[in-house]
Amino acid sequence: MERTVPIRSSDEIDLYLRTIYSLLRSTTEVQIRSFEEVHAGMNSSLHYLAREQAPDVSALIYSLLRLPECIFSVKTILLGQSASVFAQNGIESIESWEEVFAKARRRRTFFDGVDRLASFIASRSDIDDVVPTLTALQIEWNKLHQLLQDIPKQLIHKATPQDEKAFTDLASRLKMHPDDLARLYAVLSTSFSTTLEIISTRKCNFQIRLLSGSLNDYRRATQAWWNNIQTQFPVLKDRPVYFISSNTHSITNPLSGFALQKKNELIAYVNDAKQSALLDEWQDIEQQNVPSSPENFFYYLLKKYESQPEGKALLAEQEAYEKEHGIHRIPSEHSFDIECQIIDLNKLDPETIDPRISPCPCSDNTSPWDFLTDSNAVIINIDYPLGLAAYNILTKVAENTNQILGIYIMGKAASLNGVRGDVILPNVVHDEQSQNTFLFQNSFTAAEVSPHLIYGTVLDNQKAVSVMGTFLQNAQIMDVIYREGYTDIEMEAGPYLSAIYELSRPKRHPVNEIVYLNNLPFDLGVLHYASDTPMTKGKNLGAGALSYFGVDSTYATSLAILKRIMHLEMIRASK
Repeated sequence: MERTVPIRSSDEIDLYLRTIYSLLRSTTEVQIRSFEEVHAGMNSSLHYLAREQAPDVSALIYSLLRLPECIFSVKTILLGQSASVFAQNGIESIESWEEVFAKARRRRTFFDGVDRLASFIASRSDIDDVVPTLTALQIEWNKLHQLLQDIPKQLIHKATPQDEKAFTDLASRLKMHPDDLARLYAVLSTSFSTTLEIISTRKCNFQIRLLSGSLNDYRRATQAWWNNIQTQFPVLKDRPVYFISSNTHSITNPLSGFALQKKNELIAYVNDAKQSALLDEWQDIEQQNVPSSPENFFYYLLKKYESQPEGKALLAEQEAYEKEHGIHRIPSEHSFDIECQIIDLNKLDPETIDPRISPCPCSDNTSPWDFLTDSNAVIINIDYPLGLAAYNILTKVAENTNQILGIYIMGKAASLNGVRGDVILPNVVHDEQSQNTFLFQNSFTAAEVSPHLIYGTVLDNQKAVSVMGTFLQNAQIMDVIYREGYTDIEMEAGPYLSAIYELSRPKRHPVNEIVYLNNLPFDLGVLHYASDTPMTKGKNLGAGALSYFGVDSTYATSLAILKRIMHLEMIRASK
């Protein structure tokens, strides 16, 4: 057959990657300014205004959301796979530093309170993410620094969206549209004026050091991650497993029913917090003015409420409730930040499970959930990793469990032919890491997902590309990808499929081949929901977010996965 491969035809991006890894071999800190020229030269789709004097607000916001707020005090960034790697390099008790978090990137990160930031990395993909993000921030920071030199401090502190005249004046002086400044204001919130003052005071000059980059160190970190899980749930080695890569809420919420038990408290929160948009949405749902799912609405509210100080007490109550219902959360320790959830199917309560995933009703007056009582299977659900970490994790799970019954890969993707909120089901994946093109039978079609999707469209029989990094794309590559019929861009499916090859074949995965993943000994599903439309210039994830309406596609894919698992378990119980 003819193989149409979206060959990476950008010498600029290849040069960028070679520069990153050659410089990071150094045993001392590397200046981020060493990457600025090659970064700007690749014309990234996420940073297409890098060379312009005017700020690229979308790239700036994208970077800020993926770095902790303390980044404005940081000079040195240290990368290592585990606490032991930091200790071997003379940085003891790294976990005693203040743990800090980014809004839109999961990575265990610690701040020494002065000017050093330390991050645990799970694979090379983290480096491909961290370096361009820091470089983009430094470029945009220094643009703003230059522009702020001629702006009075009084204007910086006076300018708010409420003072339209001062805000518009500040936007004009910063060479940006007032709407863009408003987006930056929303991200920085109460620290807006303070941050701009810091930027005006000094230029940004980050430096970075990779403490250890060997494949063996990544494997050790993955083993440490698994050992923590195995210690807390030792029966895993004897139980059949359904493996899901998704997130920490959309699998557990429908199985536990906790949010639905807290409806009154959650509605009270919406009223007290004066969340008018959400209150209007709930009233429309109650009055059936909109087709939105009430279950999805409460799942979203639970997460939002628990992120507020007044909702913290509910977290402990939820954890205790979930344990009673067979759901165990295992946070990572001493290595990368990927939470694992172990779900014991025979301990789930059919009375609280989301009714949308109920198996077909029985004809003999028995409960459709009777099969759960005798099930010995568990679900291992992990907070989806970044890039190559997916390969390391699935390989480790397979090495240490008895039997895998199904593997389901769910996550965000950029769509070249859809809109945000669509669901994409590929049966072809080209992986930039292995350069393989994987062909497989996806267990899901539009018919399985569509009943749960209200606002979007399900696009099945699609072709996906697993790329090496979000910044590492430009218009030239997007054009090649689209012309070859690939419309789904993400980061995890390819590495997962490399691991799946090794789970079902007696050798290591090949390189740069067509790979048929047929006759697999387990069920396989790949489901993506579109969170980004990069063909629309400037409309990257820095320019917006899925917010509440993103739960529609997230839960549509989750419900389809859970319904299939229950169907397979019912069949297994009948044998």
